[in-house]
Amino acid sequence: MKTRVLTGITTTGTPHLGNYVGAIRPAIRASQQPEVQAFFFLADFHALIKCEDPQRIARSRMEIAATWLAAGLDPERVLFYRQSDIIEIPELCWLLTCVTGKGLMNRAHAYKASVDANREKNLEDDDGINMGLFSYPILMAADILMFNAHKVPVGRDQVQHLEMARDIAQRFNHLYPGAGDWFVLPEAVIDESVATLTGLDGRKMSKSYHNTVPLFEGGTKALKTAVAKIVTDSREPGEPKDAHSSNLLPMFRAFATAEQTQEFIEALSDGMGWGQAKQSLVNVIEQEVAPLRDQYDQLMARPDDLEDILQAGAKRAREIASPFMAQLRQAVGIGAPSKSRPADGGNQAGKAGKPKTGKGPRFVQFRDEQGLFRFKLISQAGLTLCTSLAHQDPKQVGVILRQLELRAHAVTVEEEGETGYLVLIDEQTVAQGPACQDTVQRDGLLKTTQAAIEELAA
Repeated sequence: MKTRVLTGITTTGTPHLGNYVGAIRPAIRASQQPEVQAFFFLADFHALIKCEDPQRIARSRMEIAATWLAAGLDPERVLFYRQSDIIEIPELCWLLTCVTGKGLMNRAHAYKASVDANREKNLEDDDGINMGLFSYPILMAADILMFNAHKVPVGRDQVQHLEMARDIAQRFNHLYPGAGDWFVLPEAVIDESVATLTGLDGRKMSKSYHNTVPLFEGGTKALKTAVAKIVTDSREPGEPKDAHSSNLLPMFRAFATAEQTQEFIEALSDGMGWGQAKQSLVNVIEQEVAPLRDQYDQLMARPDDLEDILQAGAKRAREIASPFMAQLRQAVGIGAPSKSRPADGGNQAGKAGKPKTGKGPRFVQFRDEQGLFRFKLISQAGLTLCTSLAHQDPKQVGVILRQLELRAHAVTVEEEGETGYLVLIDEQTVAQGPACQDTVQRDGLLKTTQAAIEELAA
């Protein structure tokens, strides 16, 4: 089974060089590993928490999508989608909200920091704090748990939110026991080897400090202008310089080979001027970034193509999210009833035997939207464990149900592919299980289905 790795990208600004080195480039490289199933999403719901400028959010969604694609993200290999296009995510967020204690949210760092800032200004604790900020960790949990991600690359400031996602998942699994756990417990991944670029003033490159170097926007001219503003000491050309104390070296090293970096260090030690050093930095950055910038410009000029890519990603993501959400709805008791009436007028067991009562597993016959006859096996928790093949004659359904109850020794439940399973009688398929998230969920449902058939047969 592949490891699911999920990365969220907030859509509130234009990516800069620090974003590329610290997040974009390493994440894309990691997604290319054969054992990884990667999910990348534009977190535009999250953006609404801090940004109330619709044009900025709309523009940022395009810029960030184009940036990741230009940098090498392969939408055929990974699932690349907008958060807001997956309607199951806010629905899951509400289910998780209903099992999350307010006390847990009170402890969230972002909320506590806002409260502390208000107190310093002698304001009410919750002045200016909206519910989006307060419950942000629950939406983040929904992003992760919707696809049962195993690993989530985060910065240290987000580790607490991953721990909260684990707590929320455990709470849901405990309250709504099903065929195994509904949610895997995600792990935070902190890559200490990823470079953190310094900005123009020597501090960490950040939009908050207004010290960033543009990645694509403004082209080579904007890059040169920004690099020219990097703070250096007052040593003149010809004077030896300590490259290791320079704000230029971390940025140079992030784009150069080891040999190029050593040559740069030696040249500064031999007296290379800061102007020449900055031009060398521009050259080494341009060697990698210029081809990507051309691709970025092409993508930004074709917004319809960008939209097609995101919609295709959303379709693939919803093929996972939609059936899983249907199972979760049933688990909590709000699953939609069948649109078709049972073929026997409501008798849950039909002609297969005595009606099943109480909270045990049961068979339910019904007519599907094409008017064909089928049955479902429903678990004690109300989860659909399998659905039969379609039949023209309701008597055929009754015959199969009698065999399931009277010939348990001939019934097997077998795996199909990576995440499916089938119910067979004498090696003939009679029903199939629901779409599963992964082999862990599939194996749990398969065992529950076997146990339910054995219970009904007994």
